[in-house]
Amino acid sequence: QVQLVESGGGLVQPGGSLRLSCVASGFTFSNTYMYWVRQAPGKGLEWISIISMSGGTTYYADSVKGRITTSRDNAKNTVYLQMNSLKSDDTAVYYCAKDGGNWYIDYWGQGTQVTVSS
Repeated sequence: QVQLVESGGGLVQPGGSLRLSCVASGFTFSNTYMYWVRQAPGKGLEWISIISMSGGTTYYADSVKGRITTSRDNAKNTVYLQMNSLKSDDTAVYYCAKDGGNWYIDYWGQGTQVTVSS
């Protein structure tokens, strides 16, 4: 049974930082690309990052490039999202997601809320 469990969200002031974690189980994590996707209040889903199986290749949406970094620890079955210089526009529920092959998502975590506000 595939499970993705995010943690690390919370309330942060503008300009602050947070690190989100997503612990995976039920599949071969080291053989799987992983995504981070977010949904801001009243808006649709926004893909923000993808990381390759080894972690050596990453891609980011333009909206977060330079401020957000994804990484992974395959020994811990965990993918991370380091978020710096946070802005109010980053307020959203953040989901980690598993690649099902051919660049589509087949499983989602439950999400973790990030609120950027003074």
